[in-house]
Amino acid sequence: MKKLLPLFCLILFASCSDNSSSENSTATQQNLNSSNLSLDEILDSQTDAMKSRYEFRHPKETLEFFGIEPGMTVVEALPGLGWYTKILVPFIGSEGTLVGANYSADMWSLIGYEGERLEKMAAWYKTWPAEINEKDQKNGGAKAEAFMLGNLPVSMHGRADAVLMIRALHNLVRFESQGGFLTSTVKNTFDILKPGGIVGIVQHEAPDQMADELADGTSGYLKKDFVIQLMTQAGFELVGDSNINENDKDQPTAEDIVWRLPPTLATSRGGNEELKNLMNAIGESNRMTLKFKKPV
Repeated sequence: MKKLLPLFCLILFASCSDNSSSENSTATQQNLNSSNLSLDEILDSQTDAMKSRYEFRHPKETLEFFGIEPGMTVVEALPGLGWYTKILVPFIGSEGTLVGANYSADMWSLIGYEGERLEKMAAWYKTWPAEINEKDQKNGGAKAEAFMLGNLPVSMHGRADAVLMIRALHNLVRFESQGGFLTSTVKNTFDILKPGGIVGIVQHEAPDQMADELADGTSGYLKKDFVIQLMTQAGFELVGDSNINENDKDQPTAEDIVWRLPPTLATSRGGNEELKNLMNAIGESNRMTLKFKKPV
């Protein structure tokens, strides 16, 4: 199964984003004046579909662990349709800036995008901030900017207080040999941060006993030691390691892909209710939560 499904699941992941859900209406936030809302109030204002993920994604604890505060300039890698965006825009507020960072068009083509879909992704750095600004700024939300990973404008160097990489690393690792995507992303991350700026990483975590060659991002999983080594070799300091997003029920074998689990449920979409129930009982993936700092 692993040989047949990874590319399908990566395409599916790209189309709906594991960082988002098409069920999550933006109507609630369009009616909010976010300038004086606390993080608790923002989380309480979200749709039921979005709140159903809190038990696995722990947005309050995660953002507090990373030290995200109103007024910051925060980079969100691979924002997709906006699961965390819906929280960050009102929370950062009118004094803050949310910078979206998306995969390059070359990488989207490797994932499976082509034609008009690929053209839209190539123009994403223009269209995404325009949509966010039109919708949310009048309600007291953060202003939005964007860039494509691997093509960071010099004008953005040293501007960000934090970079959030929420389940965004595995594809970069998987396609690194075909374009240096991981290397350029880590460099962009270092360059865009202010001295002392934070990198917050949440990533599907492979079990220690899994063979290294199977934890290469193809199945969605990476090893914690690999991520720590990647970031420290790039010049970052590890300043925190939390169990906030761990899920001991997720014990993938060599044949398992992360997208078998909710919310994607890729392997049980053909009506296999028994398998679907089993995956829902496991819940979302086991995830490492790591906090790094750019040295002062």
